[in-house]
Amino acid sequence: MTEAVTVRRVGPGPGVAEALADVLIDCVEGGASVSFMLPLERDRAERFWATVLESAARGERIVLVAEDATGAVVGTVQVLLATPENQPHRGEVSKMLVHRRARRRGVASALMLGAEAAARTAGKTLLVLDTSNDEAERLYQRLGWQRVGSIPGYSLWPAGGTCATTIFYKHLSG
Repeated sequence: MTEAVTVRRVGPGPGVAEALADVLIDCVEGGASVSFMLPLERDRAERFWATVLESAARGERIVLVAEDATGAVVGTVQVLLATPENQPHRGEVSKMLVHRRARRRGVASALMLGAEAAARTAGKTLLVLDTSNDEAERLYQRLGWQRVGSIPGYSLWPAGGTCATTIFYKHLSG
């Protein structure tokens, strides 16, 4: 089922960090291995997003949000643009998150297509990402991403215990 969502680029502004914190907290509480352990306190999540949004304002990354028909933020993704000088063509997709209440509605696909378009506009021709989620792996493959391989014991689940991560890449066409 696909639901109408609006994907747009955001930077620092009233309520943005708070809305993104809601999505992050929900995903971590749902078991997503996205750099945070349980319990994830709201002030920590908001500080994380404030730092990310400041980085976006400096042009180091692109932050996209997906909003539902009511204007509520239901997902987010980042494209990291700041790369070493010998990799100006490469970007990295990071923190692709969809609130559990909005899953299986096309939100993740819309975010990924938006991330790819934003990366192209920024002059990137190669994107990379990693995931520890089987459903996300299937999504990325459907969208034409190439699986490189899996690294066992790469990180921890939010409640503890190690998990693998799978690396993907995609060449962007003009």
